Amino acid sequence: MIYAARPRSYRDLPLRLSEIANVYRYERSGTLHGLLRVRMLTMDDGHIFCTPGQVEDEIFTCIDLVDVVMGTLGLEYRLDLSTRPEKRIGEDANWDRAEAALREALDRVGREYGVDEGGGAFYGPKIDVKFKDAIGREWQGATIQLDFNLPERFELEYIGQDNKPHRPVMIHRAIFGTLERFTGFLIEHFAGAFPVWLAPIQVRVLPITDGHAEGAASVVKRLRAAGLEAELDERSDTLSYRVRDGEMQKIPYLLVVGDRELEAGTVAVRAHGADAKQEVMPLEDFISRVTEEIRTRALAP
Repeated sequence: MIYAARPRSYRDLPLRLSEIANVYRYERSGTLHGLLRVRMLTMDDGHIFCTPGQVEDEIFTCIDLVDVVMGTLGLEYRLDLSTRPEKRIGEDANWDRAEAALREALDRVGREYGVDEGGGAFYGPKIDVKFKDAIGREWQGATIQLDFNLPERFELEYIGQDNKPHRPVMIHRAIFGTLERFTGFLIEHFAGAFPVWLAPIQVRVLPITDGHAEGAASVVKRLRAAGLEAELDERSDTLSYRVRDGEMQKIPYLLVVGDRELEAGTVAVRAHGADAKQEVMPLEDFISRVTEEIRTRALAP
């Protein structure tokens, strides 16, 4: 309806629209599973209107985007071509064109892919991205769906170079799939130990005693000014308990602050997973190091 709100020319295409969409699915009792299978789904939906000649390039762009996202997170995945299901809408001729276009695009990408016979959506075939979680279960993530049917049903048109009306093609794509499932997968994939750029709390500052709390608070203030998610742990528990708690919560960096650190303008840095190793460095050097890890999307300290 948005597309049809005004006349379109071939010069307007491809037209790419996106939305964060809520979708509801009545899952049967006993099938719900944490974030991995829910009844209300949040999808990063994109809808691309293009000419038939633009389909391949647009699919390449979608696959490139999948590569960027999965590569940034260090995830391995595979591609499946999901073909027409038994219950479907539209003419077989449209399904033939759509499946052929996806096959040609995948062949041109030059990557091995599987075929999921009958696994397509009821309105069109699709490319599915599938990855495994920490215990080897396979989940479907991103989808790239080719749709000749909705443009037909909504009688969508664009004026071509020949000054005649033509039917556009739609590509639906969701790079994360559903945000709930992808979040659940990431929690399992990283076992809760997120890279610093993805962690909700990136740095926790631990004053050794109550007397160091004010100085530690100024360290937190400096970290936040640099754009880092930092918090102060000034609980009355022992330092060893607070360090252990920070490790249990898998916070990427713990900074210990005592007399020597406050006098020298340094911090004692403990990276998650580095056992008891501790590195003393100037606060500014630590900030530079972490901001660089965030900029480059480093997967480990």
